[in-house]
Amino acid sequence: MPNRIIMHRFKKLKMWQLSREFCTDIYQTTSKFPTNERFGLVNQLRRSAVSIASNIAEGSSRNSNKDFNRFLEIALGSAYEIETQLLISFDLNFLTEENLILLNKKLESISKMIIHFKKSLI
Repeated sequence: MPNRIIMHRFKKLKMWQLSREFCTDIYQTTSKFPTNERFGLVNQLRRSAVSIASNIAEGSSRNSNKDFNRFLEIALGSAYEIETQLLISFDLNFLTEENLILLNKKLESISKMIIHFKKSLI
């Protein structure tokens, strides 16, 4: 049986809404990083955060659940990149422990939503 096609309105998806808010959090947080990190961690964190929301949106426009699933995999990979980058930022004293915990909780929530949504596409 061929893959059932389900069109998703990405703006109504909670995981997209939260990833968009998270992107704003990352931009606000990295604006306080040292200026010499502008092309380092700041750029990496921002690009990865934008990637989560963007891949959810782009995947929702695809013609099959299999294609959408692939974009969700990419979004999830970006979330794991951010987790690593936040830990490195903390190690370098660019983030407080409180900030790290708050951002990681939000990221974990988004990641769990993506994982659960992926399961619904199978």
